[in-house]
Amino acid sequence: MPSQSPLHRWIRLSVATSLIASVWVSVACRGGSAPAQSAAAPPPSAVKMIKLEPTPVDDASEFIATLRSMRSTEIQPEVDGLITQIFVKSGQRVSVGTPLVQINAAKQQAAVASTEASRTGTEADVAYWRQQTKRLETLVEAGAVSKAEFDQAQATLRQAEARLVALDAQVREGRVQLEYFRVVAPQSGIVGDIPVRVGDRVTTETLITTLDAAEALEAYIQVPLDRSPQLKVGLPVQLLDAEGKVLATNPATFIAPRVDDKTQTVLVKSLLKEEPPSVRVQQFIRSRIVWRSTQSLTVPLTAVVRISGQYFCFVAEPGPKGGLVAKQKPIEVGQLIGNDYVVRSGLKAGEALIVSGIQKIGDGAPVRAE
Repeated sequence: MPSQSPLHRWIRLSVATSLIASVWVSVACRGGSAPAQSAAAPPPSAVKMIKLEPTPVDDASEFIATLRSMRSTEIQPEVDGLITQIFVKSGQRVSVGTPLVQINAAKQQAAVASTEASRTGTEADVAYWRQQTKRLETLVEAGAVSKAEFDQAQATLRQAEARLVALDAQVREGRVQLEYFRVVAPQSGIVGDIPVRVGDRVTTETLITTLDAAEALEAYIQVPLDRSPQLKVGLPVQLLDAEGKVLATNPATFIAPRVDDKTQTVLVKSLLKEEPPSVRVQQFIRSRIVWRSTQSLTVPLTAVVRISGQYFCFVAEPGPKGGLVAKQKPIEVGQLIGNDYVVRSGLKAGEALIVSGIQKIGDGAPVRAE
């Protein structure tokens, strides 16, 4: 390649320098000549709101209650013997006089039959000596027989009549005893467990089953001693289902005057005038004693967030430039009733509580009602 003259090299260097300068000027103009634009404000978030208003709130404590029957009977036989038949099943409802169990009564039946046979013979003797006495009385008046013979006949009649009276009593006793071999329900109620079987030998100490009157139930509640000063007859006692829904409400009808020395609790009873469906004797069931009822604010569980042990919720307030903004407020919550917290402090009646969409908002964020 032929060598270039100094003039040529100077010309080429000048051209390159001019190109570089023009590029820098162009870049500078594109980057800095246009005025800076401010970031656009985010649109308000659509949220659901409710107006806070006081509602009746029960100050209550929850306990486990035991349902017991006021008329519960243990069924035991009054005679010894082998069971030959069982007429009922556990859980069956029975009325007064319903046969429950039959005990072998063959020996007693034979004894009653023998006594009845003796009575029949003695009854015939009484009839005979009554006729004899009447006939001899006529003969004595006619002088055909002696007075001693007549007296002897009267004595024999009296002895036969006495034997007949005794045998009558034995027959009645035997028949009554015979009834004991069929065990019947002394009251209406629900049959409990039947631990005996056909062929078992029972005595007067054997427990055959139990009968519980389901229409006369009481709830037994053991209340800790520290709450005993608040106890009084008439306090509402609520029975709850597994989810905490109130099934029935009855007043407290009895408060024990003494403390249980083993558990340091006070027994409270509530007669179930209003019974929940499908309850059973000796059943454990959730219960709640209502100490008093007050007007308080409540907030849904879903409207509350917990951060580092502190509870917060959002309310909608007028913003500085118009519209509504979310205001995060710390609150103190009380007991959980159903799906709502009782608010102890931090909120006021009339505020617009945000109950949905709280995951997408922050303190001061613009909001609107959906």
